Formats: sequence, structure tokens, C-alpha cells
Amino acid sequence: MENEKAMTCSKKCLDIPVWRRYTLTIEEAAGYYHIGEGKLRMLIDEHPNEDFYVMNGNRALIKREKFEIYLDQATAV
Repeated sequence: MENEKAMTCSKKCLDIPVWRRYTLTIEEAAGYYHIGEGKLRMLIDEHPNEDFYVMNGNRALIKREKFEIYLDQATAV
């Protein structure tokens, strides 16, 4: 029963479209924004005080809406 409940939750979480998620993994953001994974990691490293990402342990998650604002203001990526 418990395992069934966990499977249902994980399936629901995966059904959320990318454009409605609050955070995206580097891989998801690379596909969504058509920016390479290396470039996204470089942006995170070069802008440690920006608020368009959050660290979950050693995994960087891109805050979708804040990253869009950052991209709107950037002249080059």
C-alpha cells in the first residue's frame, strides 16, 4: 500500500509540464531554453549571488520564472 502511494505521487510529479514547474534541473532547463548544460553551469558559477537558481545539496535547480527575467535583461548568454 505504501509503495503504491509513493508510485502515484512520483507519477503525478512527473506529469507537471515543464512550463508550469517552479524549478528545473540543469538538463530540463537546457532542453527548455536551448542553452547547453555546460553554459548553464557556467552561468551559475559566474553569478553566485543571483537568485535564478537554488542549490539542493550539490544539485543546482534553475528557478524558471526568475531565470526568464535574467534572460530578458541579458544581452548575451
